[in-house]
Amino acid sequence: MTDTVTSTARRTAAAPPALGPLGLFTVLLGAALPLIDFFIVNVALPTLAEDLAASEAVLELVVAGYGLAYAVLLVLGGRLGDLFGRRRLFLGGMAAFGLSSLACGLAPDAWWLVAARVAQGASAAVMVPQVLATIQAATEGPRRARAMSLYGATAGLSMVAGQILGGVLVAADVAGTGWRSVFLVNVPVVVVGLVLAVRSVPETRSQRPEPVDGPGTVLLALALLTLLAPLTEGRAAGWPLWTWLSLAAFPLAAAAFHLVERRADRRGRTPLVPPSLLAITTLRRGLTIMAPLAVGFSGFMFVVAVALQQGAGLGPVAAGLALAPMALAFFAASLAGPRLVARYGARVVTAGAVLQGVGVALVVLAVWHDWPGLGFVELLPGAAVAGAGQALQLPVVMRIVLSEVPPTRAGVGGGVMVTTQQASLALGVATLGSLFLSLVPEMGMRDALMTTLFVQLAGVVLTGLLSLRLPRRVG
Repeated sequence: MTDTVTSTARRTAAAPPALGPLGLFTVLLGAALPLIDFFIVNVALPTLAEDLAASEAVLELVVAGYGLAYAVLLVLGGRLGDLFGRRRLFLGGMAAFGLSSLACGLAPDAWWLVAARVAQGASAAVMVPQVLATIQAATEGPRRARAMSLYGATAGLSMVAGQILGGVLVAADVAGTGWRSVFLVNVPVVVVGLVLAVRSVPETRSQRPEPVDGPGTVLLALALLTLLAPLTEGRAAGWPLWTWLSLAAFPLAAAAFHLVERRADRRGRTPLVPPSLLAITTLRRGLTIMAPLAVGFSGFMFVVAVALQQGAGLGPVAAGLALAPMALAFFAASLAGPRLVARYGARVVTAGAVLQGVGVALVVLAVWHDWPGLGFVELLPGAAVAGAGQALQLPVVMRIVLSEVPPTRAGVGGGVMVTTQQASLALGVATLGSLFLSLVPEMGMRDALMTTLFVQLAGVVLTGLLSLRLPRRVG
């Protein structure tokens, strides 16, 4: 009898922790919050600028400070979760995200807000990698495939919903909070999330945790900063000398990071981004699609938000709700995505790129024909088709990226993927946003918007062509 009990106890102890439905909902909530906050400020920027008397350069820092801190620290956040426990880091990151959101909402001036946004981005970098790592470590088989599909759907829907929610909150002016409500709304959500996480998220960690790679962390941060900082701030600052020096330093920093990581790998150490991880074909090819997909998505959302408010004269609610068809179509198509992937494999991504291209083309036609009378009705066909196309790409690409990453490196793999996504989101606002704003004085709002959308359309074509190199079957 004693032997039976002992044997049962050993089997139970050896069994991997399971992530139940409530736990999955909780970690997906943690994944949604930072993405919503990346986009929620787009429609709040005009009101924010007026209230805090913020210059255009400082406003860009409000967006860029969050994105830079988030992107730079993500891989480190994944490594720390592997080392100290993913549940522990998830709870700590979520609590810090709530506190920094409160600091954003109470900001007395623009520079306080910039600092709080940097802290908010750093908190997100601690929390988000634990989501994917927990899913990888605490699910398997069909449950993991379903969880990954839900993660991708949550990510895409959050990016669209953030902009809509921002417009509604600013216009509602809850208790006179105005733009501050877009940050303060996070606080009660975080409290609920923490309660749920304590009860439902299992603790997981790597069986062979790898120590933090100090040189790799510094060089990766330097590479991302030298690229993203000048692209984000350059136009508003008038492209001073430091922006060009920073861009010139980027390839040197990137090369140094690669050499240091390869040398550490050869010597049997534990690099921040192991070259052996990037040798996984599905991960490498998935990331090459993730980059242009995220660049185009964030650039589109930012440019349309500015054009609808400053050019078409829409208020924050109307500007946000104009993209509601995109969110609804994304949600509907993401529900059908897993069944389509089971039948057609990665070719669903190619079909999604075609749909998205058609959607962007329809938006261009609407701008050309109806400007400046753009609104919900005029954008409905293009936004809906583009949203459906994005839903057939993003969740599937995320599944492909992590499909062959070993569970022991789930935190690092998730960190690499989300870093690519977040850096590309920031790059999209910096490049397409700067292109649009620089063209407006010469071409006018309508033609500048159409030109920028044509550039995005070229990116969609690139994504479609790259998708042809994906493995046919999706794990």
